[in-house]
Amino acid sequence: APSANRSGKVSPTTAAHVEEEFGARLGMILDGGPTRVGLESTVLDLTGERPVLLRPGGVTRETLEASLGEIDVAAEGQPDGPKSPGMLLSHYAPRLPVRLTCDDPQPGEALLAFGPDVPEGFALVENLSPSGNPVEAATNLFAALRRLDQPELTGIAVMPIPSQGLGLALQDRLRRAASPR
Repeated sequence: APSANRSGKVSPTTAAHVEEEFGARLGMILDGGPTRVGLESTVLDLTGERPVLLRPGGVTRETLEASLGEIDVAAEGQPDGPKSPGMLLSHYAPRLPVRLTCDDPQPGEALLAFGPDVPEGFALVENLSPSGNPVEAATNLFAALRRLDQPELTGIAVMPIPSQGLGLALQDRLRRAASPR
């Protein structure tokens, strides 16, 4: 899973992204190819009576519940601060503003699409998964956000993604990308 990113930035999924992020400050980058999952790890809090999902990731809630029984999901914006890295409300954010709707395309706006039915009228489109596959979408999320984060664009609109399986983690990352900075 990706991890070589500055807090608050879009996570890198290739060695080239890491180089863009850190430049000459790194003596060496080991290139193992693009990430297979694309999302950071799932984070659980196991200190209470019931497990609490702090950050959904590559291991889905459904998979966890099959092994652990019912789990709770942490509320956003914990008053005592985040319990885990990657839990700030504004995280994984491109420079451009992100909105979690795609109705009414704005001038110069890009679209982060999902599935076969892509609306028209956007300046640039990146489709996370033309077939609507959440696993494929998770693999492509951060690279697609990086490609859309261009200075000549005005913002990024996002198509809806179902909340089942990896969709929950995708929604989490996109909510954080869209949070005010």
